[in-house]
Amino acid sequence: MAELATIRSALLSVSDKAGLIPFARALASHGVELISTGGTAAAITQAGLPVTPIDKVTGFPEMLDGRVKTLHPMVHGGLLGVRDNPAHVAAMQKHGIRPIDLVCVNLYPFEQTIATPGCTFEHAIENIDIGGPSMLRSAAKNFEHVTVVTSPEQYERVIAELASQGGKTSRRLRAELARAAFALTCRYDGAIAAYLEPKPASRFPAILNVSYVRAEELRQGENPHQGGAIYRSMNRPQAGTSIAHAEQLHGKELSYNNLNDAQAALSLALAIRRAVPGQVGAAVIKHTNPCGAASAPDAREAVAGALAGDPLAAYGGILALSSEMDSDAATLITSDKSIFLEVIVAPGFSAAALELLRARWANVRLLASGQVQDTLEEPPLELRTLPGGLLAQTPDTLLAGDFAHKAGPAPTREQLKIAAFLEPVCRALFSNAVCLGGVAKDGSLRLFGAGAGQMDRVTASRLAVEKAGPLAEGSVCFSDAFFPFSDGPTLLGEAGVSVIVHPGGSKRDQDTFDLCTARGICCLTTGIRHFRH
Repeated sequence: MAELATIRSALLSVSDKAGLIPFARALASHGVELISTGGTAAAITQAGLPVTPIDKVTGFPEMLDGRVKTLHPMVHGGLLGVRDNPAHVAAMQKHGIRPIDLVCVNLYPFEQTIATPGCTFEHAIENIDIGGPSMLRSAAKNFEHVTVVTSPEQYERVIAELASQGGKTSRRLRAELARAAFALTCRYDGAIAAYLEPKPASRFPAILNVSYVRAEELRQGENPHQGGAIYRSMNRPQAGTSIAHAEQLHGKELSYNNLNDAQAALSLALAIRRAVPGQVGAAVIKHTNPCGAASAPDAREAVAGALAGDPLAAYGGILALSSEMDSDAATLITSDKSIFLEVIVAPGFSAAALELLRARWANVRLLASGQVQDTLEEPPLELRTLPGGLLAQTPDTLLAGDFAHKAGPAPTREQLKIAAFLEPVCRALFSNAVCLGGVAKDGSLRLFGAGAGQMDRVTASRLAVEKAGPLAEGSVCFSDAFFPFSDGPTLLGEAGVSVIVHPGGSKRDQDTFDLCTARGICCLTTGIRHFRH
């Protein structure tokens, strides 16, 4: 076991050529022989550096359209041979195998390839790297003697160590890079296995390959005594419009709670946009529950409506928009000194809006989520950890669209529009959940009040009424599940609610229908429950 390993030869074969030439030049400056393949060799030669083509090492040309070029004993013997094992050394000498001390390989971009619109099956298969993972695994297994490099992000670290150690690498670095190599090949194989899963197939495969890359460690988890980190999916297009890939344009470091609430706010704003086409959706989130939500013709009105939903709860909350944050909306936010927000999320920010918001708050986190992706062919599974396991489910993306009229007066077109707006809002609340909403004076659709996370539906109804106050009169109510008794609807009726929407399905539905008929309340059912725990 050697603490330091001298780098005399390096095999370079990369798809991503970012930083390749400076890295190759740094290796050459230490007298390292550069061995390379195909396009990588051409790039190194063009830069004026000497390079040994791989076929000079193997004695065989690259063949089968490049499928076979490094799969050879001269390569893998040079990687796997244990330098201080006499039998290995003798075998290598007998067969003329020269040691290879460093391998720099990044793999064919399989995940990016299959995420490209119009990618054919044949093209995807040709982007499955075989030689690359084989070399990485050989080098990583023999990390006691071989340095394995898998990403341009590692180049500077290796260069710095070669400079400080006189052309050698430390065991600590080699072990760290070996771990990264095995993690990469694991993720890579998992992506291929998932792609080759028969279609149609169960959304829940027998072996669930879950692979994410740590983006950064957070200063804490939900509470100061908990650790936290954020990981990103490597397959960004399949992740949809996500906070995990958002760009932070301003403000201090994001916390675990900031990120969690920001995703909840963004998801709801986009869901409102889909539920009420042609309008801008806005949501204010506190502890992942909506305390304000609105749908309006422009960003300014949507923001105003969302903030007005529950100004007390909105203080210190997270605001999300489904459209660009423009100067009008930013002026509204910054001109009212009673407004304080931790995070503002939008697909983008105008230059004027950025200037206003940055001037108003030094620490507010401004996140640009990028282009809105409304639909996914196959939304990713929702996962929740258990000790020793995982729960997995398909996301709740379904919205009723149509409502069945069960009792009381027929709904007006406006009431149906309010109900469509409230469904994604109610779906975003923790259960048991009841929310009230309607049309504001400016014509926007607004959440008036919500009761969330309650152990009984009566309390959820009471809290929604209390939050709505006078606005409960004539409002539309949406419940995430049926009313098991008519006590909740009775309370809502006494508050002046004009429409009650719920999934239906209770053995006592008729009690609720009878009460609505007696009180002149329109009752609609959806047939879709929206529990959220």
